[in-house]
Amino acid sequence: SQSRYGKAVKTVLDDYSISQTQLVTVLGIGRSHRYGWVNQTRDSYAETAIVIIQWLEEINVDTATEFRRLYLD
Repeated sequence: SQSRYGKAVKTVLDDYSISQTQLVTVLGIGRSHRYGWVNQTRDSYAETAIVIIQWLEEINVDTATEFRRLYLD
């Protein structure tokens, strides 16, 4: 759901000290999309969640695991 995705993104960014700028750079998205996700006013496509998980796995496997748990549970 929309709020689940936003909460998962926000929690992982905050808990693992990942900047929103790093996330949008990897995803190639604009500031308004990033703001919408983090503030839970916009949902993402499943493909974007997969890209986020793959990127997080490169940074820290625990981070990717936490995102999966928050988003899918």
